Amino acid sequence: MKTLIALPMLLATAAVGTACAAPEAGNAVAATVANAANAAAVTAAKVGQPAPAFELVDSTGKTRSLAEFAGKTVVLEWTNHGCPFVQKHYGSGNIPSQQRDAVAGGVVWLSINSSAPGQEGHVDGAGAEQVRARTGAAQTAYLLDPSGDTGRTYGAKTTPHMYVIDPQGVLRYAGGIDTIPSPDPADIAQATQLVPQALAELAAGQPVSVPVSRPYGCAVKYAV
Repeated sequence: MKTLIALPMLLATAAVGTACAAPEAGNAVAATVANAANAAAVTAAKVGQPAPAFELVDSTGKTRSLAEFAGKTVVLEWTNHGCPFVQKHYGSGNIPSQQRDAVAGGVVWLSINSSAPGQEGHVDGAGAEQVRARTGAAQTAYLLDPSGDTGRTYGAKTTPHMYVIDPQGVLRYAGGIDTIPSPDPADIAQATQLVPQALAELAAGQPVSVPVSRPYGCAVKYAV
């Protein structure tokens, strides 16, 4: 079993808002994990409180809203295909597998891209569709947030940064995708996958045992 990396230390030393390059041995995580101070605003999204409403255009040009999915469990996934941590979870098939399982179980999975124009990971609708096809993604919809307004409202700091909303519209989980903050796909099998865990607990009528965790990944590339 690998020793878990001390997240507080990493967050204290990580570069804020730097572009994600291919990770190098020894300092990959410290160079790419987003500092908690990267959030552009104090989050309005609080676990245990109603999830903030939003309305965004998806990769097909359709306007989607959180209200559209009232009565369903919803997963929000902040994404940036240029980030090596996102590449870890897509290239390994981890996120696509979680998406397929969730959607098959009636869960709505929304990927949100808050990269600003000119910033790493920014795409238009056609570009987002290409990313979906290339990565084998299976989310319900890929939403575009180039202004970063929705990301800032939720306090999204990293890619990936995950949120789970219950059928009553209450935010029940916010944090990392799993428990090992590493760009190495080999660590996935040893990590607790926090979103499937939260979804299973909600489906069983149980409280989410880990409602908040520290996210890790590349800083969301908001407009400066």
